[in-house]
Amino acid sequence: MRKSALIVLLICILALLVSACGQAKDPGAQAVENYLIALVNKDANALSALSCAHWESNAQLELDSLQAVSTRLEDLACTATGTNGTTTQVNCQGKILATYNNEDQQLDLSLRTYQVVLEGSEYLVCGYE
Repeated sequence: MRKSALIVLLICILALLVSACGQAKDPGAQAVENYLIALVNKDANALSALSCAHWESNAQLELDSLQAVSTRLEDLACTATGTNGTTTQVNCQGKILATYNNEDQQLDLSLRTYQVVLEGSEYLVCGYE
C-alpha cells in the first residue's frame, strides 16, 4: 500500500515538472503569428482586428499585394525579442510562399522585426522594420 502511494506521488511530481517546462507563447509573438495567418488566408476582417489603427491601412495594402497569388506559410515561429517603451519587438522565422503560374516566390519573415503594441487588452501589430 505504502509503495503504491509513493509511486503515485512520484508520478504526480514528474507530471508537474514536465508541465512546468512548457512555456506559454508570448502574447506579442502570438499576435504576429495570428496577423501572418490572417494575411496568408486573405482574411481582411481578421487582419484589421489584429492591426493597430495606425497600421490598419498598411495591413490592407499588404493584403492587396497578395490577392493575385496563392499563399501559404512555411515553418512559422515568432518570438518576442525585446521592448522599446510600450512597443514589443517580435522576430519570426519561416516564410510566406506566394505562388503564381506554378512559380514560388519566397518572402523570408526573418528579415522583418514586427512592432506590437498593447491597446486596451489586445496585442496588435503596428508595423515592422
